[in-house]
Amino acid sequence: MTDTHHAVGQDVVDVLTADHREVEALFVELESRQGTPEHRRQLADVMIAELIRHAVAEEMYVYPTARKALPDGDQIAEHEISEHADAERTLKELESLDPSEPRFDEVLAHLTRTIRHHVQDEESDLFPRLRAAVAREEMVELAGRVEAAKKSAPTRPHPAAPDRPPVNKLLNPGAGLVDRMRDALTGRPTSTAELREKQR
Repeated sequence: MTDTHHAVGQDVVDVLTADHREVEALFVELESRQGTPEHRRQLADVMIAELIRHAVAEEMYVYPTARKALPDGDQIAEHEISEHADAERTLKELESLDPSEPRFDEVLAHLTRTIRHHVQDEESDLFPRLRAAVAREEMVELAGRVEAAKKSAPTRPHPAAPDRPPVNKLLNPGAGLVDRMRDALTGRPTSTAELREKQR
Protein backbone atom coordinates (compact mmCIF):
# COMPACT_ATOMS: atom_id res chain seq x y z
CA MET A 1 0.00 0.00 0.00
CA THR A 2 2.75 2.42 0.82
CA ASP A 3 4.53 1.62 -2.42
CA THR A 4 1.49 2.41 -4.56
CA HIS A 5 1.67 6.00 -5.68
CA HIS A 6 -1.41 8.17 -5.78
CA ALA A 7 -2.35 8.12 -9.45
CA VAL A 8 -3.82 11.31 -10.89
CA GLY A 9 -7.59 11.19 -10.85
CA GLN A 10 -7.83 8.33 -8.34
CA ASP A 11 -10.38 8.99 -5.67
CA VAL A 12 -10.23 7.82 -2.06
CA VAL A 13 -12.31 4.72 -2.83
CA ASP A 14 -9.78 3.64 -5.50
CA VAL A 15 -6.94 4.02 -2.99
CA LEU A 16 -8.70 2.18 -0.16
CA THR A 17 -9.92 -0.61 -2.45
CA ALA A 18 -6.33 -1.14 -3.68
CA ASP A 19 -5.30 -1.41 0.00
CA HIS A 20 -7.98 -4.06 0.52
CA ARG A 21 -6.68 -6.12 -2.43
CA GLU A 22 -3.11 -5.93 -1.17
CA VAL A 23 -4.09 -7.10 2.33
CA GLU A 24 -6.20 -9.91 0.84
CA ALA A 25 -3.15 -11.14 -1.12
CA LEU A 26 -1.15 -11.21 2.14
CA PHE A 27 -3.99 -13.11 3.86
CA VAL A 28 -4.06 -15.72 1.10
CA GLU A 29 -0.30 -16.23 1.31
CA LEU A 30 -0.41 -16.51 5.12
CA GLU A 31 -3.35 -18.93 4.97
CA SER A 32 -1.40 -21.21 2.62
CA ARG A 33 0.96 -21.87 5.57
CA GLN A 34 3.85 -22.05 3.12
CA GLY A 35 7.37 -20.85 3.86
CA THR A 36 9.52 -20.76 6.97
CA PRO A 37 8.24 -19.39 10.28
CA GLU A 38 10.54 -16.39 9.70
CA HIS A 39 8.95 -15.68 6.30
CA ARG A 40 5.45 -16.00 7.77
CA ARG A 41 6.44 -13.62 10.59
CA GLN A 42 7.59 -11.08 8.00
CA LEU A 43 4.37 -11.52 5.99
CA ALA A 44 2.36 -11.01 9.17
CA ASP A 45 4.39 -7.90 10.06
CA VAL A 46 3.76 -6.37 6.63
CA MET A 47 0.06 -7.22 6.87
CA ILE A 48 -0.15 -5.66 10.36
CA ALA A 49 1.60 -2.48 9.18
CA GLU A 50 -0.64 -2.22 6.11
CA LEU A 51 -3.85 -2.67 8.14
CA ILE A 52 -2.79 -0.16 10.80
CA ARG A 53 -1.85 2.52 8.24
CA HIS A 54 -5.11 1.94 6.37
CA ALA A 55 -7.25 2.10 9.53
CA VAL A 56 -5.51 5.25 10.79
CA ALA A 57 -6.05 7.02 7.45
CA GLU A 58 -9.73 6.03 7.39
CA GLU A 59 -10.22 7.25 10.96
CA MET A 60 -8.50 10.56 10.21
CA TYR A 61 -10.28 11.41 6.93
CA VAL A 62 -12.85 8.93 5.63
CA TYR A 63 -15.09 8.49 8.65
CA PRO A 64 -15.26 12.24 9.42
CA THR A 65 -16.34 12.73 5.76
CA ALA A 66 -19.00 10.03 6.17
CA ARG A 67 -20.28 11.79 9.33
CA LYS A 68 -20.78 15.02 7.36
CA ALA A 69 -21.99 13.60 4.06
CA LEU A 70 -24.34 10.76 5.03
CA PRO A 71 -27.59 11.02 7.04
CA ASP A 72 -26.55 8.00 9.16
CA GLY A 73 -22.86 8.92 8.96
CA ASP A 74 -22.31 9.03 12.72
CA GLN A 75 -23.74 5.54 13.13
CA ILE A 76 -21.63 4.17 10.24
CA ALA A 77 -18.44 5.85 11.49
CA GLU A 78 -18.93 4.52 15.03
CA HIS A 79 -19.56 1.00 13.70
CA GLU A 80 -16.42 1.10 11.52
CA ILE A 81 -14.27 2.53 14.35
CA SER A 82 -15.54 -0.20 16.68
CA GLU A 83 -14.56 -2.85 14.11
CA HIS A 84 -11.11 -1.26 13.78
CA ALA A 85 -10.67 -1.35 17.57
CA ASP A 86 -11.55 -5.07 17.67
CA ALA A 87 -9.18 -5.81 14.79
CA GLU A 88 -6.39 -3.81 16.42
CA ARG A 89 -6.62 -5.89 19.60
CA THR A 90 -6.37 -9.04 17.44
CA LEU A 91 -3.39 -7.56 15.56
CA LYS A 92 -1.68 -6.84 18.90
CA GLU A 93 -2.07 -10.49 19.87
CA LEU A 94 -0.89 -11.72 16.46
CA GLU A 95 2.18 -9.47 16.70
CA SER A 96 3.25 -11.28 19.90
CA LEU A 97 2.85 -14.83 18.55
CA ASP A 98 5.41 -17.02 16.85
CA PRO A 99 4.13 -18.43 13.53
CA SER A 100 5.13 -21.95 14.64
CA GLU A 101 2.61 -21.78 17.54
CA PRO A 102 -0.87 -23.23 16.77
CA ARG A 103 -2.43 -20.10 18.32
CA PHE A 104 -0.90 -18.01 15.49
CA ASP A 105 -3.15 -19.65 12.88
CA GLU A 106 -6.20 -19.44 15.17
CA VAL A 107 -5.71 -15.70 15.68
CA LEU A 108 -4.96 -15.22 11.99
CA ALA A 109 -8.19 -17.03 11.05
CA HIS A 110 -10.20 -14.79 13.40
CA LEU A 111 -8.51 -11.69 11.95
CA THR A 112 -9.10 -12.64 8.31
CA ARG A 113 -12.80 -13.30 9.00
CA THR A 114 -13.14 -9.93 10.75
CA ILE A 115 -11.29 -7.94 8.08
CA ARG A 116 -13.04 -9.65 5.15
CA HIS A 117 -16.41 -8.80 6.73
CA HIS A 118 -15.27 -5.19 7.25
CA VAL A 119 -14.04 -4.93 3.63
CA GLN A 120 -17.33 -6.35 2.32
CA ASP A 121 -19.27 -3.78 4.39
CA GLU A 122 -17.19 -0.88 3.14
CA GLU A 123 -17.10 -1.88 -0.51
CA SER A 124 -20.80 -2.78 -0.79
CA ASP A 125 -22.23 0.05 1.34
CA LEU A 126 -19.99 2.86 2.60
CA PHE A 127 -17.83 3.41 -0.49
CA PRO A 128 -20.66 3.60 -3.07
CA ARG A 129 -22.63 5.90 -0.76
CA LEU A 130 -19.64 8.21 -0.29
CA ARG A 131 -19.12 8.39 -4.05
CA ALA A 132 -22.79 9.29 -4.50
CA ALA A 133 -22.83 11.93 -1.73
CA VAL A 134 -19.42 13.64 -2.01
CA ALA A 135 -18.17 15.75 -4.92
CA ARG A 136 -15.58 13.98 -7.09
CA GLU A 137 -12.99 16.73 -6.50
CA GLU A 138 -13.29 16.22 -2.75
CA MET A 139 -12.99 12.43 -3.17
CA VAL A 140 -9.79 12.91 -5.20
CA GLU A 141 -8.46 15.37 -2.60
CA LEU A 142 -9.28 12.83 0.14
CA ALA A 143 -7.20 10.25 -1.75
CA GLY A 144 -4.17 12.52 -1.42
CA ARG A 145 -4.82 13.10 2.27
CA VAL A 146 -5.21 9.38 2.91
CA GLU A 147 -1.94 8.61 1.08
CA ALA A 148 -0.14 11.31 3.10
CA ALA A 149 -1.63 10.01 6.37
CA LYS A 150 -0.43 6.48 5.60
CA LYS A 151 3.15 7.75 5.17
CA SER A 152 3.27 9.16 8.72
CA ALA A 153 0.92 6.65 10.39
CA PRO A 154 1.96 4.07 12.97
CA THR A 155 2.99 0.64 11.66
CA ARG A 156 2.22 -1.30 14.83
CA PRO A 157 -1.01 -1.79 16.79
CA HIS A 158 -1.69 0.71 19.58
CA PRO A 159 -5.11 -0.42 20.86
CA ALA A 160 -5.25 2.29 23.55
CA ALA A 161 -4.52 5.16 21.13
CA PRO A 162 -7.27 7.68 20.29
CA ASP A 163 -9.18 6.82 17.08
CA ARG A 164 -11.13 10.04 16.50
CA PRO A 165 -10.11 13.52 15.33
CA PRO A 166 -8.65 15.85 16.39
CA VAL A 167 -6.61 13.88 18.95
CA ASN A 168 -5.66 11.08 16.54
CA LYS A 169 -4.38 13.63 14.00
CA LEU A 170 -2.11 15.10 16.67
CA LEU A 171 -0.77 11.85 18.12
CA ASN A 172 -0.56 9.46 15.14
CA PRO A 173 2.48 11.05 13.45
CA GLY A 174 4.49 10.82 16.70
CA ALA A 175 3.54 7.18 17.24
CA GLY A 176 4.32 6.54 13.57
CA LEU A 177 7.78 8.04 13.91
CA VAL A 178 8.56 5.85 16.95
CA ASP A 179 7.22 2.76 15.14
CA ARG A 180 9.30 3.46 12.02
CA MET A 181 12.43 3.91 14.15
CA ARG A 182 11.73 0.56 15.87
CA ASP A 183 11.09 -1.08 12.48
CA ALA A 184 14.38 0.26 11.10
CA LEU A 185 16.36 -0.87 14.15
CA THR A 186 14.89 -4.38 14.11
CA GLY A 187 14.80 -4.79 10.31
CA ARG A 188 11.02 -5.37 10.42
CA PRO A 189 9.51 -5.10 6.91
CA THR A 190 6.38 -2.91 6.71
CA SER A 191 5.57 -3.03 2.99
CA THR A 192 5.43 -5.66 0.27
CA ALA A 193 8.29 -3.85 -1.51
CA GLU A 194 10.53 -4.21 1.59
CA LEU A 195 9.50 -7.84 1.92
CA ARG A 196 10.44 -8.57 -1.70
CA GLU A 197 13.77 -6.80 -1.13
CA LYS A 198 14.51 -9.05 1.87
CA GLN A 199 13.70 -12.17 -0.17
CA ARG A 200 16.26 -11.40 -2.87
